[in-house]
Amino acid sequence: MINMTAEAISPSTPSTDGNACCGGAVSRLSPDEAEALAHELAAVADPVRLQMLSIIASAPAGEVCACDFVGPVGKSQPTVSHHLKVLSAAGLIEGDKRGRWIWYRLAAGNLVTMMSSLSAATS
Repeated sequence: MINMTAEAISPSTPSTDGNACCGGAVSRLSPDEAEALAHELAAVADPVRLQMLSIIASAPAGEVCACDFVGPVGKSQPTVSHHLKVLSAAGLIEGDKRGRWIWYRLAAGNLVTMMSSLSAATS
C-alpha cells in the first residue's frame, strides 16, 4: 500500500523541474506493452477462466479436451467454449482439433511472460 500524506499531495508542493508537480512519474510499460498486458489480465480476470487454466496446468498429459471442462467448472458447453475462445484470443492457451473436439494446452511461455511483465511493471 502506498502511504500518502497530505503534505505529499498538497498543491503547494513545489515542482522540482517546472513541468512536473512532484518530480515526475515514469511508466515502466510502453503504451503497447500496457495494452497487451491489460488484454491478458482481462482474460484471466474471471473465476471460470482461472479454473480452466488451473485444470489445464494440472493435467497429467498437459492438455485437456474441451468436453472435460463442463463438469469441473459447472458451466454449459457453449459457455465453456466462450471462455476457451477468450483465453485463446489472449494467447494464453492453444488448441488442436481431434475429431469433433479440441484439446487445449497452455501456450508456451505466455503465462510466464505475462507474470514477468507484471512484475517488471511493479518493481
